[in-house]
Amino acid sequence: MLTRPAPAPTDPAGRLRPEFVEWMQGLPLGWVTATPGLGRPAQLTALGNGVVPQQAREALRLLHPPFPRCPRCGASG
Repeated sequence: MLTRPAPAPTDPAGRLRPEFVEWMQGLPLGWVTATPGLGRPAQLTALGNGVVPQQAREALRLLHPPFPRCPRCGASG
């Protein structure tokens, strides 16, 4: 859920801003961009390789089986 105004999508040179990507993914302000020592390229890499929490939650909800366990499955399976 987007709960704050969008930051500018690009910097003055026209490059994508990590703060905008962080916002688009619904992450808290500074979740990636306030990490000390993490430059712009590393921030974008982390954001690009990350999981969007809202999508992960929905995927788990959809994948959760709506039926009881198989009677032939063992207690550990």
